Amino acid sequence: MEQHDFLVALVVFLVAAVVAVPVARRFGLGAVLGYLLAGVAIGPWALRLVTNVESILHFSEFGVVLMMFVIGLELEPKKLWELRRVIFGYGGAQMAACAILLGGVAALVGASWQVALVAGLGLALSSTAIALATLTERNLFGTPAGGASFGILLFQDIAAIPMIALLPLLAAGGADAGATGAAGWLGAAKAVGVIGAVVVGGRYLVRPALRFIARTDMREMFTAFALLLVVGIALMMDAVGLSMALGTFLAGVLLADSEYRHALEADLEPFKGLLLGLFFMAVGMSIDFGVLMQAPGQVVALVIGFVLLKTVVLALLAPRFGIARGQWLLFALLISQGGEFAFVVFGVAGGAGLLPPRTEALLVLVVALSMVATPLLLLAFDRLVAPRLARLTRRPDDVIAPQDNPVLIAGFGRFGQIIGRLLYAQGIGVTVLDHDPDQIEFLRQYDFKVFYGDATRMDLLESAR
Repeated sequence: MEQHDFLVALVVFLVAAVVAVPVARRFGLGAVLGYLLAGVAIGPWALRLVTNVESILHFSEFGVVLMMFVIGLELEPKKLWELRRVIFGYGGAQMAACAILLGGVAALVGASWQVALVAGLGLALSSTAIALATLTERNLFGTPAGGASFGILLFQDIAAIPMIALLPLLAAGGADAGATGAAGWLGAAKAVGVIGAVVVGGRYLVRPALRFIARTDMREMFTAFALLLVVGIALMMDAVGLSMALGTFLAGVLLADSEYRHALEADLEPFKGLLLGLFFMAVGMSIDFGVLMQAPGQVVALVIGFVLLKTVVLALLAPRFGIARGQWLLFALLISQGGEFAFVVFGVAGGAGLLPPRTEALLVLVVALSMVATPLLLLAFDRLVAPRLARLTRRPDDVIAPQDNPVLIAGFGRFGQIIGRLLYAQGIGVTVLDHDPDQIEFLRQYDFKVFYGDATRMDLLESAR
């Protein structure tokens, strides 16, 4: 990496983090969009403060790696097993539907079957960094849309591994195919060995090491070991051609029930946020406006068509994933973009001769622009679509007959339900108000008498006495 480019990127990134991002969030644009726009501004097609984008992009990928490790720390193995239907069921359905549709469209416009297959598989992937950062920023992890998005993204990270490994086989033939196949089996054996080492080491070696370091009572040593753990696992996975993010996620899951989980998370959180922001800036810098200027109409049409097709497929799948009607479009927009692994897929396919150089550059540009478009689409959803959906789904308040119950519960979520059950068990009458129609219908199935209405309205409170 050129030292000048890295230092300039770091300085501009810190300025964006301190100034540009808070300003962007103040106007409802979000931190992700702020970083992306800052990256475009300093990139080789604007101010040209940074020209060696590729090396910065590789370094900034550690932000995604750290993010997946921290997410893994929140998921115990038992909980991850409970999510198997979401990961493999929802993720498999999304990948198959999007790959078939996008590959079919590519074939219809005249692409060869190899190009159509590579394009369909690569474009079916979504950006783990952008989607998960948006879910965290909007506090959507606990919603059905957030859970389905996370499962799909995790499946995509898993599916990208065999996808990248098998691409060279499409270009191989004759004796080369046998040699490539043997190399593929050898690579698979190495991958299994590395994953086994991560599992065994995470379970039996890392915890004693953390216990020993904790006894020294030196926080900087604990932080250094946490970084060494993540970077070491990432390099091991990268050496055998596996996803660095998937490896660190697996390590995080293995440490999720450890007594050192919270300390690890607290030490790595600042590094994760900074490097993830640098990754978004690198994506903005990597947009090749030269290809865009050569055929602006074609590029814009491809980006719009790609995002639209993927959004439609995801919106149609959303009801089958148990997502509430009001979140169908939000879920679809969250993962409608291309992903980081698409850059790798198209690069491997180009190196194997499956993609012509111009087609590879065009697909990479479409993915990058779709990643930039996601925050803008979500902003448009918040400003234009969400208020109308709220008005359409809003129901009139229930007419509440005069109540003589001594207790009024405003909102019957988890806490309200605990209080309500305790009061019901003691024979104390309760009047319950809630403003979530889906929650009310669900609770009425269990004979809870819940009224729809806003508990801040005085007339409703008076009718409830």
